[in-house]
Amino acid sequence: TELSSQKKFDEIKKANQAAAKKFVEAQFSSSEEDDNEIEGKHGTILAKTFTTYTIQTDGDASELERTRQYVNEAFQSGALTCLICIASVKRNQAVWSCSGCFCIFHMPCIQKWAKDSLFLVSSPLTDDDFGKKDYPWPCPKCRFEYKRSETPTRYYCYCGKVEDPELDPWLVPHSCGQVCEKEFKPPCGHKCLLLCHPGPCPPCPKVVTTACYCKKAKPVPRRCSTKEWSCQLPCGRKLPCGQHNCENPCHPGNCQPCPRVSKQRCICGRQIAERLCASPFWQCEQVCGRTLPCGNHTCELVCHSGPCGECPRSGKRPCPCEKSMFFLPCTEDVPTCGDSCDKVLECGIHRCSQRCHRGPCEICRQEVEKQCRCGKHTKRMPCHKPYLCETKCTKIRDCQKHQCKRKCCSGNCPPCDQLCGRTLGCRNHKCPSVCHRGSCYPCPETVDVLCSCGKTILKVPCGRERSTKPPKCKELCSRPPTCHHTSQERHSCHFGPCPACRQPCRKVLKCGHLCPASCHDEALVKQTGLHQPAGPWEQPSEPTFIQTSLPCPLCQVPIPTECLGQHEVSPLPCHSAGPYSCKRFCGRLLDCQNHTCMKECHKFTKVNGNAERQKASPECSQCEEVCTKPRPRGCPHLCILPCHPGQCPPCVQMLKMKCHCKLTNLYIECIKITCADLKEKDLLSSCKNQCPKELSCGHRCKEICHSGDCPQNCNQKVKIRCPCKRIKKELQCSKVQEGQVSLDCDTLCKEMKRKASEIKEAEAKAAVEEEKRRQQAELEAFENRLKGRRKNKRRKDEIEVEQSMWQKYKNFIMLPVCGVAVVMLAWLVAYNN
Repeated sequence: TELSSQKKFDEIKKANQAAAKKFVEAQFSSSEEDDNEIEGKHGTILAKTFTTYTIQTDGDASELERTRQYVNEAFQSGALTCLICIASVKRNQAVWSCSGCFCIFHMPCIQKWAKDSLFLVSSPLTDDDFGKKDYPWPCPKCRFEYKRSETPTRYYCYCGKVEDPELDPWLVPHSCGQVCEKEFKPPCGHKCLLLCHPGPCPPCPKVVTTACYCKKAKPVPRRCSTKEWSCQLPCGRKLPCGQHNCENPCHPGNCQPCPRVSKQRCICGRQIAERLCASPFWQCEQVCGRTLPCGNHTCELVCHSGPCGECPRSGKRPCPCEKSMFFLPCTEDVPTCGDSCDKVLECGIHRCSQRCHRGPCEICRQEVEKQCRCGKHTKRMPCHKPYLCETKCTKIRDCQKHQCKRKCCSGNCPPCDQLCGRTLGCRNHKCPSVCHRGSCYPCPETVDVLCSCGKTILKVPCGRERSTKPPKCKELCSRPPTCHHTSQERHSCHFGPCPACRQPCRKVLKCGHLCPASCHDEALVKQTGLHQPAGPWEQPSEPTFIQTSLPCPLCQVPIPTECLGQHEVSPLPCHSAGPYSCKRFCGRLLDCQNHTCMKECHKFTKVNGNAERQKASPECSQCEEVCTKPRPRGCPHLCILPCHPGQCPPCVQMLKMKCHCKLTNLYIECIKITCADLKEKDLLSSCKNQCPKELSCGHRCKEICHSGDCPQNCNQKVKIRCPCKRIKKELQCSKVQEGQVSLDCDTLCKEMKRKASEIKEAEAKAAVEEEKRRQQAELEAFENRLKGRRKNKRRKDEIEVEQSMWQKYKNFIMLPVCGVAVVMLAWLVAYNN
């Protein structure tokens, strides 16, 4: 009995140990399948959380996507990497998060980085300047600058509420689990509602009641992140032009400039142009040109308002050296004063020794003792020439490694331009930056991590390849199949047995098709009823499954089957394929060739061996409609026949229409006007009379009644004359209108003009001489009256004879009449020739 008891105890002990070992392996396995399952659960939880938040914020997920990415990386083991030390950020390590890019670093790493950066900035300073200015230090990734006082000294959670947050497997790593409550950016008065999280805060989901931009619509409740909205009604506000209102839909900010155009005068008021209402003040390109108050010069300003001002050359003006002042008229130039110029030259030390002169002064040619830029050598040379020695600078540059070696350096050495070349933290590459002090920036390169077969590659930051697990191999499994297939289903390389075959069976069925179902050669079938329990005290055994081959299912291959009326071909399962009605209208063309059969899909009988499916069969209906065929274009009449095949008879009804000149009514048969082309229609629409329209030259159009504009080439004869009206000629009106022909005076016209001018000069000279004689006669008569009556002493028998009017004025009358007669005679002779 003791031996049997000990044996039972040992068996139970071994069974318990095996069960415990199996449980531990199942719960704490580090296999890739378990990792995938955990990552899938985390991804599902994050997707549900952020999907709900996205719906609450009207779908704005620009910043929310960054937060989701940071939270996802925080959950994944080894996903967060410190860019300073190229190592993974673990859950129990103190970290610091940048407020600009939200990148996470180890606390000791970022403290050393800040200390080194401050040392590099402050080391070139002197003892007097050190400590007087708070120099910043940059983030290693985004270069966001922080003050010296902002150097991290303690480990806080993401929201900054809890110092040294405890490790909780149910929370995001380095999170306190409380509500974030950070102010949103831009600030809106609300706080973040997510739990303490890495990355930026998402948009504000609070609901507020806000009005639109123009305040016309009623306030509506909206999310705070999208509280600004437009009612799409016209703005209606008065534009700056003061004439028009804003027609744009409800918009934020000030209205745009007025887009309308109006006629506006320029500043000087000379020109008027169409300009935008938004810019009413504009300048033309004309020079003012008004006379200045001096009366000698004009204003040279371009288009201005107000008075032109005084003459720039009036008043007190200095000489070129500005030592003497002169009051001269604006028409005279200011003379030189004769004194020395004494202006400071370009060197800034010496003065010009020439006399007062116009124009720039010469370069300084005085010899002075000059010192080079580095201050080690002196030399006597002209003042305007620079002096650089050949001594090379031996100072160390800001990198504290290389000398300056610049000729004649002033002491302000430029930054080092050589490459750094130090080995980076990845231990694989050298720093490509310019030579510098302190630690180098993180390596920007990536390294490929290969799987066991070397065909799958994973890119990781350079330096992480030593601690990164090989990637999952996605190459095909090369094991042989266990079913009737010659090759197994394509799946990735894996551990353990292959998954069940899911390829199509492809066995030949009775109908001749291949079985499309998944492979069922190794299907698991549940076996029940094999073991009968002895009584109620016996525990039921677990059902057993056996691998067996199942029969192929019914053939579901789609067979193209045509309906009774041959309207469609539908795919039906092979085991139930047969004729059927598609429930559509028959649609076959009836004998009238215009309408179709409206019966439901029915059996189709071939007539006279005609297999054409579009023609009606005896089972189809008969047409009882009237003819509805379209008439020719332009024909407004209906066909007089019932529905019939073929073309309708030609329409012989008359159409009333106006001719081209709109004066005569024409009656034309409908068939003629509808069947005619454009040229024939043009002829039919003509009344055959002369066109009554008047050309631009004033003559009537000579064409027969026509369409369109009249031709402008008028062939009617018109007379033109030379400038003196002596020569005339008949030409075509079109050439005269185009200005192609002109008639000039000939030599005879010029000779007649010359003779006429000579006659006019002679007449004028004779008139002047006659006027002189008349005046002399009046003077003599006046003198005679003054001398007294001498006529009494004459003989009494002497009788004075008074001259007649013709004798007195015959000279004044005959000379013009003779001149006009000569001119008319010469013109008649020339015109007859």
